[in-house]
Amino acid sequence: MRNAEAAIEALAAGTGADPDTVRLAASFKVAAVLTGSDALTGSDALTGSDAPTGSDAHGDGGPSWRELIARVATPQGRAEAERVRAEAAEQEHVGPERAEGYVRAVLERMAASPDEAHDAHGLVAGEELAATLAGSGGPVRPLPDRRFHELFEERVRRHPDAVAAVQAGRSWTYAELNGRANRIARALRQQGLADEDVVAVVAERSLEWMAAVVAIFKAGGCYLPLDPAFPAERISVVLERSGCRRVLADPGLAQLDEAVRGRGVTVSLLTDIPGDVGPASEEDLGLPVRADQLAYIYFTSGSTGEPKGAMCEHAGFLNHLYAKIEDLDVREGDVIAQTAPQCFDISLWQLVCALLVGGRTEIIGQDTVTDVRRFVDTVTRAGVQVAQLVPSYLDLVLETLQGDSRGLPSLRCLAVTGEALKAELVHRWFAAFPGIPLVNCYGTTEVSDDTNHGVLHRPPAGRSVPLGPPTCNVRVYVMDERLRMVPDGAPGEIVFAGVCVGRGYVNDAARTEAAYRADPYVPGERLYRSGDFGRRLPSGEFEYLGRRDSQVKVSGFRIEIGEIENRLLQVPGVRDGAVVIAGSTEDPQLVGFYSGAAAPEPAAVDRALAAVLPHYMVPGRLHRLDRLPLSANGKIDRKALTARAKEQGRPTADGGVALPETDTERRVARLWADLLDVPLDQVGRGSRFVELGGTSLAAIRLAIALDRAVTVGELKTTPTVAEVAGLLDRKAAGRSAEARR
Repeated sequence: MRNAEAAIEALAAGTGADPDTVRLAASFKVAAVLTGSDALTGSDALTGSDAPTGSDAHGDGGPSWRELIARVATPQGRAEAERVRAEAAEQEHVGPERAEGYVRAVLERMAASPDEAHDAHGLVAGEELAATLAGSGGPVRPLPDRRFHELFEERVRRHPDAVAAVQAGRSWTYAELNGRANRIARALRQQGLADEDVVAVVAERSLEWMAAVVAIFKAGGCYLPLDPAFPAERISVVLERSGCRRVLADPGLAQLDEAVRGRGVTVSLLTDIPGDVGPASEEDLGLPVRADQLAYIYFTSGSTGEPKGAMCEHAGFLNHLYAKIEDLDVREGDVIAQTAPQCFDISLWQLVCALLVGGRTEIIGQDTVTDVRRFVDTVTRAGVQVAQLVPSYLDLVLETLQGDSRGLPSLRCLAVTGEALKAELVHRWFAAFPGIPLVNCYGTTEVSDDTNHGVLHRPPAGRSVPLGPPTCNVRVYVMDERLRMVPDGAPGEIVFAGVCVGRGYVNDAARTEAAYRADPYVPGERLYRSGDFGRRLPSGEFEYLGRRDSQVKVSGFRIEIGEIENRLLQVPGVRDGAVVIAGSTEDPQLVGFYSGAAAPEPAAVDRALAAVLPHYMVPGRLHRLDRLPLSANGKIDRKALTARAKEQGRPTADGGVALPETDTERRVARLWADLLDVPLDQVGRGSRFVELGGTSLAAIRLAIALDRAVTVGELKTTPTVAEVAGLLDRKAAGRSAEARR
């Protein structure tokens, strides 16, 4: 304390400020870090700890300590400093004693170098920095010097006749899956496939898809998943960006044929496995595959208007599989449900993890997933022990079961991922299934999927659900913009390091350089800047706080709003455009606004976007305006557009709606009003589901509310109240006629 008081006196004498102002300036600095405030400078929102010598994160410094003191000496500066200091006093994760220690250290630094930039150093140093780094890593587990497919081959030799996978009533044994994968792998090598060459798989989730994925690993290639429902332009862009010249595909995909036409891409059908068909063709290839060799690429949405392909290596891939086995307690013989779409990175571990423990993969088709009761029945009938769902879908499962734990008799562990997990949902889960752990999984595609597993055996005590500690061989830092550690409890950017970190974005040096950096604390290793913000709690777990950009998640898919807006602006006639988020946190909806004298009607814009974007990136509602609202600085006013998007209903031109005419129409209208939280008098017989705020998740809820009399697929083709009612009446008439026979 004596050193701090001496520092205050020296600074007061050197700057002409009174001692209280000097102390307040130091407190302002510390408080800004502890609260994540950007009050000091626009880009200095989060200032942390000493970075090691040689860190490439350092750039030009901010104002000096002397300038900071002068700023706080002004009435406006003092008021701002006092406001931030008061906010810091209210935060619960850094106690007053630790905060005061940071203030004393800052005062001593200010006195020693008053003309040094205030952001030249951070708060965490010395023993605290060493302890913070030590607590940032998960358990250290040695990885076998083998690749996934080699470990799978060992399992094939141990129990060749055990069932490896089941899909839609079909099943393959370990030997059958391995033999088919070997035939595909051998054919790929015969066609000239070299190590790390990219092979796209454009197929529905099936046994053939599974064999193709395993085959690519065996052949030393790089797996690239593509949804067969993607439009031709999207497929073409991804193939071009990744440098892919080989495709394994389901037959009859017209959009794939269009995408590869004239591009020198070889397409092989999974129904016509090429190559020799003798016994030798089904033997293991035994090709050497390095731990740092490229394993797969998953494309995610990109803010520049082009998707970006995250490259991950075999070591990170295998490490993630072992983390799932350890933390989800996957055992020999277990059945794991494969439910995620093939372009969602979690689909991969769901597909192959069971193969490492002698278990079975149950591939559950999308038509089953969209029918929640059918999904529950399938999971029950298959005896699934381990499954992973997005929280919004888990909410529907719990609604369907209505607390009946007998609905999932074999389930031993459920993981959730892709969206923020709410405490309320966790409470509901344990009320229904008190003996089944819930695992909150968190990570990004760029770091081999999940990096944190929060294994819950009871609801959390606090308001939020923690992310859990890092998984094995993974380090999770919370850092400032200069890649320095921030104090435990303070907000910062979540940054990943360790074996999980991928290689970068394929053929995209600029975006790779921005996100993948050298780890300043472990020489020779990479780290990945996630863009997510959070804090490390005193318990060692992490808390997610959100993002500071335009990235959102819809149905578990990561989406950059900027990519959709760029595509919107490419529609002929559209002059200005913006996309905002409406709906609820649990069920967000993309809403697009555009203007232009020659801009087409919303239906035409919808068709144009659907031709170039995946279905989950096409706004559910599109509105043409005479002009987009602008803020005071001349930019598009997104707050005004968001408020407009949340306005309920779309009245007809005369200000009213055409009232429902039949009992069935009135029943459907009431259901829509309840589900979408829309006033009933704004739901007419011509109202369209998506225009009232309906999403794919809301469509599943509607199917449940209609007692599964219609499917989600049928609802997509009957967008209005009258059309849904007509479908229900026709089905009811058909059942009556059948009963009279």
